[in-house]
Amino acid sequence: MTATASAAFDITATRPSDPEAAALIRRHLEQMVAQSPEESCHALDGSGLEGPEVKFFLLRRSGRALAMGALKDLGDGARELKSMHTLVEARGSGAGRAMLEFLLDLARSEQAAAVCLETGSTDDFLPSRRLYESFGFAPCPPFADYAEDPWSVFMRLDLRAAA
Repeated sequence: MTATASAAFDITATRPSDPEAAALIRRHLEQMVAQSPEESCHALDGSGLEGPEVKFFLLRRSGRALAMGALKDLGDGARELKSMHTLVEARGSGAGRAMLEFLLDLARSEQAAAVCLETGSTDDFLPSRRLYESFGFAPCPPFADYAEDPWSVFMRLDLRAAA
């Protein structure tokens, strides 16, 4: 699947083992470990993103990978937003917003009922939480295999209500 989220970005399905993707995944995991205790880091590594229930994408500008994101099928009509990450040097460029729009459009095209996510609760994650809120995500209880965790915020967007 290939799509252009805006004139400035190209978003393409990519294997997490692709060298550009693997480099972004490493940076994401390093950042998560630096910001949260290990037991509260829920980011998937490359092998976790290779599963058949996960669709993984890279966002590029002028051929350079700037952001990544994935949708995981939870098997109950919902999808989980996974591995949303934008390079520090690309933050504020609209790359994260473009990736989120793309993934939500994909979930809608798959007739998903909702999109859920887990993100951090600290101030480091405030820009991410604000982005999700701007799309209509609201706090929710833990879902799937998650448990209450003071380091986590759980959010959900009901796509039927948002349609």
